[in-house]
Amino acid sequence: MSDYQLYHSLGQGGPNDDPNNPNKASQPAPPQFQHPVAPSPYQQPGANFNAPGQTPQYNSQMGPPSPYGAPQGQGYFPDQGTQLHDGGLAAQMGGLGLGDVSSHGKKKKKDKHAYHTVEPTGSSQAFNGMPQGGVPPSAYLNADPSVMPGQGQGGQFLNQPITPQMSQFPAPVNAPFNPANPSSPAEFASRNGTTDPGFSANMQTSAHGRVDPDQIPSVPRSRDAISQYYLSHVYPTFEHHLPPPASVSFVAFDQGNSSPKFTRLTMNNIPSTSDSLHSTALPLGLLLQPLAPLQPGELEIPVLDFGEIGPPRCHRCRAYINPFMVFKSGGNKFVCNMCNYANDVPPEYFCATTPQGARVDREQRPELMRGTVEFLVPKEYWSKEPVGLRILFLIDVGQEAFNRGFLEAFCEGVMAALYGGDDSPAGDGQIKRRIPEGAKVGFVTFDKDIHFYNMNPALDQAQMMIMPDIEDPFVPLGHGLFVDPYEAKSNITSLLSQLPALFSEIKNPEPALLPTLNAALAALEKTGGKIICSLSALPTWGPGRLFLRDDGKQHGGDAEKKLLDTEHPGWRKAADKMVQAGVGTDFFLAAPGGGYLDIATIGHVSASTGGETFYYPNFVSPRDTEKLSQEIIHTVTRETGYQALMKVRCSNGLQVQSYHGNFIHHTFGADVELGTIDSDKAMAVIFSYDGKLDAKLDAHFQSALLYTTATGERRVRCSNVIASVSDNAKDCMKFVDQDAVYTLMAKEAASKMTSASLKDIRGALTEKNVDILAGYRKNFSGSHPPGQLVLPENLKEFSMYILGLIKSRAFKGGQEPTDRRVHDMRMIKGMGALELSLYLYPGMIPIHNLAPEDGFPNADGHLHMPPSIRCSFSRVEDGGVYLIDNGQNCYLWMHAQTSPNLIADLFGEGKDSLKSLDPYSSSLPVLETHLSAQVRNILEYLKTMRGSKALTIQLARQGLDGAEYEFARLLVEDRNNEAQSYVDWLVHIHRHVQLELTGQRKKEDSGENSIASNFAGLRPPYW
Repeated sequence: MSDYQLYHSLGQGGPNDDPNNPNKASQPAPPQFQHPVAPSPYQQPGANFNAPGQTPQYNSQMGPPSPYGAPQGQGYFPDQGTQLHDGGLAAQMGGLGLGDVSSHGKKKKKDKHAYHTVEPTGSSQAFNGMPQGGVPPSAYLNADPSVMPGQGQGGQFLNQPITPQMSQFPAPVNAPFNPANPSSPAEFASRNGTTDPGFSANMQTSAHGRVDPDQIPSVPRSRDAISQYYLSHVYPTFEHHLPPPASVSFVAFDQGNSSPKFTRLTMNNIPSTSDSLHSTALPLGLLLQPLAPLQPGELEIPVLDFGEIGPPRCHRCRAYINPFMVFKSGGNKFVCNMCNYANDVPPEYFCATTPQGARVDREQRPELMRGTVEFLVPKEYWSKEPVGLRILFLIDVGQEAFNRGFLEAFCEGVMAALYGGDDSPAGDGQIKRRIPEGAKVGFVTFDKDIHFYNMNPALDQAQMMIMPDIEDPFVPLGHGLFVDPYEAKSNITSLLSQLPALFSEIKNPEPALLPTLNAALAALEKTGGKIICSLSALPTWGPGRLFLRDDGKQHGGDAEKKLLDTEHPGWRKAADKMVQAGVGTDFFLAAPGGGYLDIATIGHVSASTGGETFYYPNFVSPRDTEKLSQEIIHTVTRETGYQALMKVRCSNGLQVQSYHGNFIHHTFGADVELGTIDSDKAMAVIFSYDGKLDAKLDAHFQSALLYTTATGERRVRCSNVIASVSDNAKDCMKFVDQDAVYTLMAKEAASKMTSASLKDIRGALTEKNVDILAGYRKNFSGSHPPGQLVLPENLKEFSMYILGLIKSRAFKGGQEPTDRRVHDMRMIKGMGALELSLYLYPGMIPIHNLAPEDGFPNADGHLHMPPSIRCSFSRVEDGGVYLIDNGQNCYLWMHAQTSPNLIADLFGEGKDSLKSLDPYSSSLPVLETHLSAQVRNILEYLKTMRGSKALTIQLARQGLDGAEYEFARLLVEDRNNEAQSYVDWLVHIHRHVQLELTGQRKKEDSGENSIASNFAGLRPPYW
């Protein structure tokens, strides 16, 4: 199989054509478009479709159509040897031939269908669910579209208008294919598009041709196909050189190379020189999520104790012992895989080697067998005596928090996080602990005063101490502030349940936040720990008070850039001090009526200390109470370390160029400092060359995170990654990890937001996208007609993700409240690959046409997930109901003509119209109906595939709920968020790739000006 992927692919992506390929098709994929043998009377100039007699006959090797829309004879391998041609149209489109050109002159009004039994979902909008040859759907519903009558004669009708009734075709070239087991209309309707993207018969071309949206790479299809494979296979980390996509659930088997859950390299085969890396235009970097959660079925990370001497390390570069260090001189020396220095083996670590050079005890030593391990470290690695994690809750008890129900919801969430719903003791009479042994909690409330609580279990109830001096607050308690939550359970529960009533009379409107944070820091200074703080009004009282900086008028330019960062010295100083003390902060912010909270300043504290901001831009109780509660539970119970230092080492010839993420990095070459780090946080490391790599040797990378666990142990979490080195950059393109590339670019772009204008950042992302595809086209792709956009196999969906990034709240053009912009910017800097993948391209699942087995376990016990569909309104059917989830929020969109039976099945008897539903419901009722069980199971599965944000449902009923605007924003393939549709974006990228190939592209003319002016599909006022 060749190493590039062309535009239309049969099954869209899959474990790629490297050793990673699970079931490579033995015969080449059948051709879809063949080269004409001689000019034929049926062909219009420029329409190189198949002439009659050349219709591809490949139904012989296909099984019945599979529900994923790929002929099963082929697994899900793209048809890689074929291209799309369009000579004449390329000229009309300004050299834009993107494969199969199918555009429609005047858009016909969409036929209204009140219900949806037989519409296939996969064709483009103008045909409204009819197979594109204009064939009535019923006649050939089960037929394989690749051999539908009329396909061969595409040329004849090229310039005739189409009517849906037009079925007077010349005789079919070969008889329609009928599968052995016909599918029911419902199954057919639930499939992902037509079986063969090469099929699209007659179309009319307008002045600037259009591209058939079915022909372009589909993110949902490639995700679904690969996730099927990983249900029954593990991912061996050393044998396979290309990790599964980030959004796919997989079980990794650690063979000495770290699992992709912890580390992802952008290229698993690295060019030997910086020039050849430059020819690919790709970044060379590592995405790190050091404490990533494991999946059931994966081995626990081994914890190793080397006693007082600590783990063996290289004397020259201080790299930790790992599986790639080589032992020689009979086991007396080990050669470092980073700097090649031969170290003496410490006598207590000595072991004889076999004639092959491997240690005899290798199998018993996890540090020589596993890619990710933890070392317990001795006292010289301590900065202070490690203790169990101290969690301090700072609770805003001001007027706004009380009025909106946020105070009550937050207190309930904290109780749920500490004690959960079940008080039943575990088997041995012990209480089931939600937080680890040794961890302690404390409580402080604040409005314009600060209130400390003595929770000592010896007291009958908590004692409140008020700190009126907010200019220079101190901690009035020696002990009793931090307690074991299970010993002081009665005091804690009575305090949390009484807080709302306690402050219902006082209601101070202005909170003093900075003094409270400083007081909390004083309480945690000796030990380090974690602050969890709620806030629901702009803190306008006391030192560090904030004011309304964003009046909505500073749109674009330098004025807006200032709002994305904090100038306030008090807040910056507090953040620096916290990191030094090993303290991190998580904020739960509820904006009053969607008002301004200055997240740029407040969130700076959590962004610098490695914490997280949970933001509820329009908090409504009771709708958001469940989400708040689940997120507090998550932040308290997820794996958390504090007082952390991070260092990444790499082979000779490479050096670390920059780190991107939420932390403080004082000087180049110093360690990255984090107050806290948890299982959801990721960071990017970008490397540059300081020499030439030797293609005979591998390149090695090692990340080391020194941190204190929640149980109070000082450890180093060590992850090792290996990549091959190649003199030929073409080989490197076969092992590119698409998720790592766009995640690195996103984190780098987010860290530039405070220094560059948004317009420049969007322009730079576009340029980078063009550079990568042009570099591939120029250097590695072989010969193709100029009118063709050629995409590397492993970067097929890359352009879609970059478009998603340009449409994200952080980077989009147009007006966006700065709070939301800066919140999303910091979130992108901290999120891992899975969360970002969903954030840039949400999962969208139709639930009105689920097959009976969807949402239930199959014979192997895996949940049978329905196929997701493209995020575009053209895929939405009349009467349809869709779940769309971007990892932050999940919306249930319901068409105005949704069937009353479906509503009753989902929401219960008596609910038979959209208006009868409660707009503030956040979950589905537990009902006995088949549909209810299916959808609830699907939601439970989605809860396992996300980052730190909880999944609750928000209703978006067509024409009724404001959330419908959010739903429309998430349809990233359409034209919205001040940017093009996916098709137009590819056309635009392709135009620039062609200009680059002919040497006419102007670099400095990047950004919106050029986009708007060169691009017919975009009218300038849109920017």
